[in-house]
Amino acid sequence: MLRPPLVLLLSLLLALACQAPPAARGPAAASERPSWSERVADLERREGLFPLWLDGAEARLYLELPAAGEDGLLATCLYAEGLAGGLGSNDIGLDRGQIGPTRLIEFRRMGPRVWIEVPNLDYRVGTDDASERAAGRESFASSVLWSGAVEAEGPDGQVLVELTSFLVRDAHGSAATLGARGGSWSLDLERSALDVEAILAFPENLELEARLTFSGSGASREVREVAPDPTSVTLVQHHSFVALPDEGYLPRPWDPRTGSFARDFVDLTAHPSAPNRVRHAVRHRLEKADPEAALSPAVEPLVYHVDRGAPEPVRSALVEGASWWNEAFEAAGFRDAFRVELLPEGVHPLDARYNVIQWVHRSSRGWSYGGGISDPRTGEMIKGHVVLGSLRVRQDRMLFDGLVGPGGAEGASTRAALARIRQLSAHEVGHTLGLAHNFAASTCERASVMDYPPPRVGIGGGDEGLIRLSLDEAYAVGIGRWDAFAIRDLYGDPPAGQSLADWRAEAVSAARRAGLVYLSDGDARPAGAAEPRANLWDDGEDVLAGLRHVLRVRGIALEQFDAGKLPRGESLALLEEVLVPLYFMHRYQLEGAAKCVGGRHHVHELAGEEIIGPEIVAPERQREALDLLLFSLRESVELPPEAVAQLGPQTIVRGRRRETFAGRTAPEFDPVGLAEALAELTLGALLVPERLARVVEQARKDPRQLGIGELLRRAQEVLVHGAPGLDPVLEEVLAGVWVGRLEALAATPAVAPAVRSAAELALERAARELGSGGGAPWRRVLARRAERFLQRPWNAAPPQPAPRPGPPFPRVGGRRQSVCPVRGIPDPARGAAPTEAGPGPARPGVRPP
Repeated sequence: MLRPPLVLLLSLLLALACQAPPAARGPAAASERPSWSERVADLERREGLFPLWLDGAEARLYLELPAAGEDGLLATCLYAEGLAGGLGSNDIGLDRGQIGPTRLIEFRRMGPRVWIEVPNLDYRVGTDDASERAAGRESFASSVLWSGAVEAEGPDGQVLVELTSFLVRDAHGSAATLGARGGSWSLDLERSALDVEAILAFPENLELEARLTFSGSGASREVREVAPDPTSVTLVQHHSFVALPDEGYLPRPWDPRTGSFARDFVDLTAHPSAPNRVRHAVRHRLEKADPEAALSPAVEPLVYHVDRGAPEPVRSALVEGASWWNEAFEAAGFRDAFRVELLPEGVHPLDARYNVIQWVHRSSRGWSYGGGISDPRTGEMIKGHVVLGSLRVRQDRMLFDGLVGPGGAEGASTRAALARIRQLSAHEVGHTLGLAHNFAASTCERASVMDYPPPRVGIGGGDEGLIRLSLDEAYAVGIGRWDAFAIRDLYGDPPAGQSLADWRAEAVSAARRAGLVYLSDGDARPAGAAEPRANLWDDGEDVLAGLRHVLRVRGIALEQFDAGKLPRGESLALLEEVLVPLYFMHRYQLEGAAKCVGGRHHVHELAGEEIIGPEIVAPERQREALDLLLFSLRESVELPPEAVAQLGPQTIVRGRRRETFAGRTAPEFDPVGLAEALAELTLGALLVPERLARVVEQARKDPRQLGIGELLRRAQEVLVHGAPGLDPVLEEVLAGVWVGRLEALAATPAVAPAVRSAAELALERAARELGSGGGAPWRRVLARRAERFLQRPWNAAPPQPAPRPGPPFPRVGGRRQSVCPVRGIPDPARGAAPTEAGPGPARPGVRPP
């Protein structure tokens, strides 16, 4: 059968294509590529770490790489991506100045293409043996981020590859971040392009940017708040290519006792008798000009630069606070080795050559964080980078105004806010220097700026016999004793003839004898944390005395609360935003007190040294903490009626916002819902399943300890029996929250069996007591609820509690937070609670513990 001529021609072409060599199908074969001179004839050359060739008219960028070695490797460098232009939403977290993790990348020639490949540095071979290295390399996957066709080859073997598609991609994962809050998002390449005006080439680094537009549907409320068009979000993606540091840097082993971050990996060739996990401390390179001198200038000092976008007086506060670190470096043996200056005019904040403290705006208050670019092989910090949220100070002002009144530009509230900014600047710079949080520093008389500090509020006399609250010593000035110790450990050197391990052991022993304790995020943040000294936003050596003091401060402030806490002429709608932080100002001291129940003291230790071991909190201390928590709930749950009467309605323009309380009585303020939220906070801190399981275990080993039966009985006496002077509606709130918490404990399979049993027994007692005799009708209703729960089928699903109003977010933001300079680990900032010893105000018939 004859085929039509067109079909024959197509068949012949298909046969020829199938016989063509692979190099000729896809990227142009070497023989078909233009010569080097032809390809770069119309391009603009930019010298830098790698030569760049720019086609400005087409917004295309080409990268020149040296000739490949035998293994195809063209070049190696560090790579970090981030955002130069952000979204402006704290909750979503795509911030200006945000930097992702640092990667080691290899440009590798693979036939007609160039790969950008990330070797797997989490698993390494510590020898030069070729076979051992091959076994390690081939056992774990690498990651190829991108590939591009070779455009031309030069006379010396150099290659030209177009880098545009690598730059114009969602390297930061912004689409997924947007979608995590709601909606469907994708990168729109038609509305994304290389920014030809933002190409910076330097001998040690390249800084490149692209403007990326993400199209979406079903945008979240957070996107709608900040984007002009909620279906189109344009961000500025930044890329840094940084030369590998020279080999003169000596990694320092990480020590769990000294409060630093670690860069870790597995040594696949470690001897079976030795640990295979290697941890390097994260730190800058800092060397003495005179290694023999006790105090010497640095070969190259550390210089941090403050963003010129920060206005005065904030800018000066940032400079001053960050400059405190020079004192710590002096103590470590370096003279004038740490400086803080303004960022030079025209310098890009993400330029890898500069350590930067960047001022970032968002639509609402939020976290700050310290991170940067560090060498993943050694932990060496190349670029320290701090992001500080500009609205944070305004949220602090809300609490300060509620305590002492606004007072104008020179008032106590303003002075305290600037003091907080100085401390915050020092704190986040400390992260970039390599320091982790120390949440025990508040128990050592403000021993570290790496703690989260509440304002310290003084109580004194005022005019006409009035009690006056003072913020004169709201925040400490300068670095603390722990900070000097930690910087010396990271940057100092042992004397000649002494090993680093022995030098460190002596320093740690001396620090402990001086009362310095190190406890960090893992000790403080979990809901069931056990160490009472490890708390966020607490103050003072004694956490229970601190709670008593903050209750007294809170009571005074609420009794004196009126419209004068707002600047003259401001809308009364804002008064609620001042009241709510005051009402919850003791929330973090409550959490610290709860850690005494089922608590234990511990420190971080090393095998081979004298072991201190954990120490269970004494029985009388646990009972004191329990009584104080229950007393604080009864005494602080009710707002003074005069304070509520001051509140104005929310305006049409503002409406209810995150800093106002989402109650059930809209548009009116809901004081009963506020009380319910406080009850949930307090009992939520106390009745954590892990905490109660420890109570069971401690009492099993020591009958003198507080047992779970005693704990639940004492709580029920306060929350169910009723007390003189408390509003009956609030009595119902406390009893209802108590019953709901017991139901949750009894119905959750993951809770320890002894805790579930004790919770059911407590529910039985509550049902009997609430249902017996007369009393308010709600007591019988609540009793029937408890009885229905107890009569549920054994396999019934746990009850789903009705949604309850909660307090606004923690004062500094709670969803995300600070990024440590190692792997972008979130480190959320929490709210503040001023503290100091002193009794709280008592109601008639109730004696404070």
